[in-house]
Amino acid sequence: MLSVQDLEIRVGARTLMDGVTFRVDRGDKIGLVGRNGAGKTTLTKVLAGEGLPNAGTVDRTGEIGYLPQDPRSGDPEDLARTRILDARGLGQLVLGMQKATMEMGSDDPAVADAAMKSYSKLTDRFDALGGYAAEAEAASIASNLKLPDRILDQPLKTLSGGQRRRIELARILFSDAQTMILDEPTNHLDADSVVWLREFLKNYGGGFIVISHDIELVGETVNKVFYLDANRQSIDVYNMGWKHYLRQREADEERRKKERSNVEKKAAVLQMQAARFGAKASKAASAHQMVRRAEKMLSGLEEVRAVDRVAKLRFPEPAPCGRTPLMAKNLSKSYGSLEIFTAVDLAIDRGSKVVILGFNGAGKTTLLRMLAGVDEPDTGQVEPGHGLRIGYYAQEHETIDVKRSVLENMVSSSPNLTEMEARRVLGSFLFTGDDAHKPAGVLSGGEKTRLALAMIVVSGANVLLLDEPTNNLDPASRIEILDALANYAGAVVLVSHDEGAVEALNPERVLILPDGVEDHWNKDYADLVGLE
Repeated sequence: MLSVQDLEIRVGARTLMDGVTFRVDRGDKIGLVGRNGAGKTTLTKVLAGEGLPNAGTVDRTGEIGYLPQDPRSGDPEDLARTRILDARGLGQLVLGMQKATMEMGSDDPAVADAAMKSYSKLTDRFDALGGYAAEAEAASIASNLKLPDRILDQPLKTLSGGQRRRIELARILFSDAQTMILDEPTNHLDADSVVWLREFLKNYGGGFIVISHDIELVGETVNKVFYLDANRQSIDVYNMGWKHYLRQREADEERRKKERSNVEKKAAVLQMQAARFGAKASKAASAHQMVRRAEKMLSGLEEVRAVDRVAKLRFPEPAPCGRTPLMAKNLSKSYGSLEIFTAVDLAIDRGSKVVILGFNGAGKTTLLRMLAGVDEPDTGQVEPGHGLRIGYYAQEHETIDVKRSVLENMVSSSPNLTEMEARRVLGSFLFTGDDAHKPAGVLSGGEKTRLALAMIVVSGANVLLLDEPTNNLDPASRIEILDALANYAGAVVLVSHDEGAVEALNPERVLILPDGVEDHWNKDYADLVGLE
């Protein structure tokens, strides 16, 4: 499984954790928690072997199934189905069997004969690996993650970021991994798929570590909690389920506060006494001993966990614009023979609030990318109105240049922004000191979310295009963005599975994809938000 000894991880000059030791054995179902930026994602990369610790060791036994926040593994030319089946060595076998079947019909006897021999060898190995039963199991997992045949039969390069992520999750769940490391596995899942995933994890026989802001998922599946304390650079291990952990953590904090208060009072008395003794030469040695004793008492205290800071988010005051700053006419998009959507019309008036709904793969992200000018439609056009200024939040953080620093990304997002102003805004988003000079590529998913939102804040945008903006956020940060959504005066086009985000937006209109049907918002549509 996993054995971690005296682990130290640093990012630049900042120490995320030091002297961390723990094990993950079969049956250990661990929820890894901590505020955004504490180092959860960095830790999981090291555990999975995709990063190196600065000190200490990580020993791995058996296969590790790792789901990062932004999976980019696999041959882009492979079919999605092949990618999943290859988790047990079946994908390439199936392709080989299909090829041999075709060649067995060849008019060339030599080719047909070679194909028959090849097919026989491939089927023997296929049967030895579980064959058709394993294929059925993979198909069931894919179906429960809302991956229909039309997606499974596409090359990976044609899929959206959300679809790729579900493919990787299906691959891991199908694999024979003895240990799974899952970083926000519910991102891009609809409500039914989340419920199914909870049951899968409950019944999983191996060990896993999960990072998730889905409280129900953590609450129902974990039997241990690892709290990554950014202030103390350590991990607190709670050998209990989620509800007991919450009570125990509160009790621990209360105990630490009382102990610190008592010791600080005793140390203060000693220090005052030492000050009085120090005025007399005959008492100088005693005074010195009192000071040392007080310092020793204070140094032995357990740190009281500092209250986690939360990014203070307010979207920008929108720049002046015309009545209809953004309009789209007759938009369509296809990938090869697969038609995503056709004839979509949309007019975004000043200050209007629009939510886009549709099943996964219906083209919601694709449409936002067109409106943002990132992708070109196959037909139709996007027409900017007078004074249009777009603020685009991409769910895969494509608006961030990972080769640039945090500060360089900020300055580039607004032409008139000074470095001092950029640093001030970054500070409100919890990027302080040397954080501004970190390469954006090393940021966690939550940190990238905060940076992308900070870039929007300084943009002066009057139309926000937001694609799953609450993904990767801890509960406190999510509340901040929902409040910002509710109070933003400009126009918003929102794609989200988060019912709370749609409620905070209070949309006036809804666009249903892939049909492109537009309607006035009513409460009946709210039932569709979590069922996509």
